[in-house]
Amino acid sequence: MENRAWLWPSILTFLVITCLLSIVTGPLQIAPLTSFSAVLNWATHLELGAVAPHEQLVINNVRLPRTLLAMTVGATLAQCGAVMQGLFRNPLADPGIIGVSSGAALGAAICIVLFPGSGEYSVAFGAFIAGLITTLVVYRLASSSSGTSVVLLLLSGVAIAALAGAGIGLLTYLADDMALRDLTLWQMGSIAGAQWQYVTLSLLALLLISWQFYRSSKALNALLLGEAEARHLGVEVDQLKFKLIFLCAVGVGISVAATGIIGFIGLVVPHIVRMIIGPDHKRLLPISAVLGAIILALADVGARSLVAPSELPVGLVTAMLGAPFFIFMLLKQKNRLI
Repeated sequence: MENRAWLWPSILTFLVITCLLSIVTGPLQIAPLTSFSAVLNWATHLELGAVAPHEQLVINNVRLPRTLLAMTVGATLAQCGAVMQGLFRNPLADPGIIGVSSGAALGAAICIVLFPGSGEYSVAFGAFIAGLITTLVVYRLASSSSGTSVVLLLLSGVAIAALAGAGIGLLTYLADDMALRDLTLWQMGSIAGAQWQYVTLSLLALLLISWQFYRSSKALNALLLGEAEARHLGVEVDQLKFKLIFLCAVGVGISVAATGIIGFIGLVVPHIVRMIIGPDHKRLLPISAVLGAIILALADVGARSLVAPSELPVGLVTAMLGAPFFIFMLLKQKNRLI
């Protein structure tokens, strides 16, 4: 565990390979070299390679935004999951389990159904506000003068998720055909509707939370010892909790608005990274971000390939992969308690 010099070169190489694989995958067959030339043309605004106009259009407007959105959302969800687990010292905590994703989805659903045509960024804003409110409510219900109760945290998250699910169900019933289509897409989690404005928002959110999370990594390490011990080490625990929860609400809210509910990335990825490098958040957070980007991009490739030329919602793919891992963790934790 001490010597992991191979880790960063390996994971970055795998990231590049995954990116190229995602760009070449789709119903329209485009050769890998042609796809690479199209990406260079897009990046440099020059004609560096001979690419047919329709192929360049597909790369620019469909595959590149889809690939980048999958990677930014995957990185965001993985980091938020790692922070939630460290913040509450609970290996089963992630943004979805404590209700943040459901709350953000409800906010997005309200904007889609009740305020159609209100602007390009209204859905992201509604998801952000609803996700923030949900997070603060769950945090408040689970907190007391003696600290944060893990049991109350999870129970509050389940209750809030149930309420949000009921609200989404009602909005689904009231939605017209166009709104119903949009609702259905992001309820199951889909990157098929990737647009450059969502890539921009998701990337800005990722850069913001990554910078702030990295600055808080030492405090998160201290918090692993317990809240009392962290306070003795000079950590402002209450301020740290509020700051990190707020940042998670920002990241998850925008992610849900852009792609819908994509589960288990924030749960599975931090555990995989912890098994490799340990619990040090200074290394855990950036590696979780890269691995989260890789896993969600690969899941999207699978969603496009398994039933081609149709495609599965990517949320179904991550659930099929993540649920068995989640059950394995539950059984492992049960064996420790027995």
